[in-house]
This record gives sequence, structure tokens and C-alpha cells, in this order.
Amino acid sequence: MSSEATWQERAVDRSLREARAKALKTSGRFLDAASRLLAETGRIDFTLQEVVDRSGQSIRAFYQHFAGKDELLLALFEDVMVSFAADLRAEVDKHEKPINRLEAYVRRFHLLVEAAEGAGARALGAYHLQLAQDRPNDFATAVSPQITLLSEVIEEGVAAGQIRSDIEPAALVLLLTQALIFAGQLSALGIHLTGAKVSADDRWEWVLGSVTPR
Repeated sequence: MSSEATWQERAVDRSLREARAKALKTSGRFLDAASRLLAETGRIDFTLQEVVDRSGQSIRAFYQHFAGKDELLLALFEDVMVSFAADLRAEVDKHEKPINRLEAYVRRFHLLVEAAEGAGARALGAYHLQLAQDRPNDFATAVSPQITLLSEVIEEGVAAGQIRSDIEPAALVLLLTQALIFAGQLSALGIHLTGAKVSADDRWEWVLGSVTPR
């Protein structure tokens, strides 16, 4: 009886793995199609039919994977944020000292934002703001990987005496994240409030002055 259950479990596991792989492949096609439309049009108001046509799939297949266009856009944004956070972590992990890890985080953040140019970046920047306003919980979930990384770095720095401890680490993370994200949104939208060009050195010196222990 136990051996029968074992092969049954293996069969079910194999079936679920295959179904999951197929679902990820199909949903990936919809995401790729939406990403291309975003880059080409610079808008998020493309139609669901345009996505379906670009993907080579069917409307029926779309609704098997997404509840609607809003969920597709959220999935696309989450995908971008996961890649963004992974890039940050790869750069941060090249360093050992907490203050150097924080510098790597800030400089890489700046570089990635500056490199994101074109219509697609502007459209994603606009969606970034819209999501934060309309669906703050989903927005917080999407950016959580980069916040988790920054929290690790800040807590390491406080423990090592390299980062100020008179402000709670969670509050420091929030302040830095707000500043970096807002600057990134303005940059993506091409908004320069004072006309000044902020360099990676400028941004890091500002952060360093903000977190240095008194």
C-alpha cells in the first residue's frame, strides 16, 4: 500500500511540475508582449487584445493566467522590481563593510535609474506613481525585496557603529527609500525641478551625511 502511494505521489508531483512550467511559460509570453508594447508606445493604456495578439496566445489563455489587465501590469511591475533588487544585491554583496555596502546600494540604485531611459521607462514611472496611490499594499509588496536588502545593510551598519543609531533603523530605511524612489520617479518622468543634474557622487555624499553617526 505504501509503495503504491509513493508512485502516486511521484506522478502527482511530476504532473504539477509540468503544469507549473507550462503556466510560467505562457504567462511569460503575455508579460513579454506587454513589455514590448510599453517600450514602443510609452503608455499603459494599450488594449488587452493588443497584448493577446502580440503574445500569439488567446483571450481564453490570458484569463487562465491573469484576472485582467490590471493584474498583468502589476505582474510586469513586480517582475521589474525583482530584477532591480537582484541587481542591487549582486552589487552590494561585492563588499564586506556595511558603509561600503550602503554606498554600493546607493550608487547602483542611481545608475539603474539613470540607465532606464525612453518611452517604456516613462510609462513605468507613471505606473509606479499610480500604483503607489491606488494600490499601496501591492506597491509595498512589489518594492519589498529592495527594502529588505537596505534594511539588512542599515542594521549591519548600526551594529558596527558605522551608521547612526539615534534614529531607528526602520525609520532610516524608510527615509532613504522615500528619497531614492521619489528621485527615481522624477528622473523616469523627465522632471527636473531645479534644473540641476544630480550625480552618483552627489547622491552618495548626501546619503553619507544623513547616516553618519554624530
